[in-house]
Amino acid sequence: MIMIKAVILWVGILVLAIANGALRESVLIPGLGTPTALVLSGLLLSALIIGVAYVSLPWLQIRRPAQFWFVGFGWLALTLVFEFSFGIWQGKSWTVLLEAYTFKGGNIWPVVLAATALAPYIAAKLRGWASLR
Repeated sequence: MIMIKAVILWVGILVLAIANGALRESVLIPGLGTPTALVLSGLLLSALIIGVAYVSLPWLQIRRPAQFWFVGFGWLALTLVFEFSFGIWQGKSWTVLLEAYTFKGGNIWPVVLAATALAPYIAAKLRGWASLR
């Protein structure tokens, strides 16, 4: 049941990521320039992902550290599969796809990926759940 709930939450995160991208492209880049917009957008998305994890932990009903890691790395895997599949479907080359995994020009996508993997654990720590020892 945890796996199904985690996938449902990841779909919600995907919706937030798409909305974040729309905000970045329509408001942040024109107003702040690309490098600043990319950093701000990446930080915002990271905070949103951790926020989703924080709010959803009671619903997920997980308390063991292994489960936090399982959910977080599951979200990371779903994100990577989605990103590469969507990019390939759009006809992007591997060079273009892998460029997103650098810190070039203000891009902090690797930080967002780390936040995705660590979000359930960070959220549990923020909640002060003692079972993380």
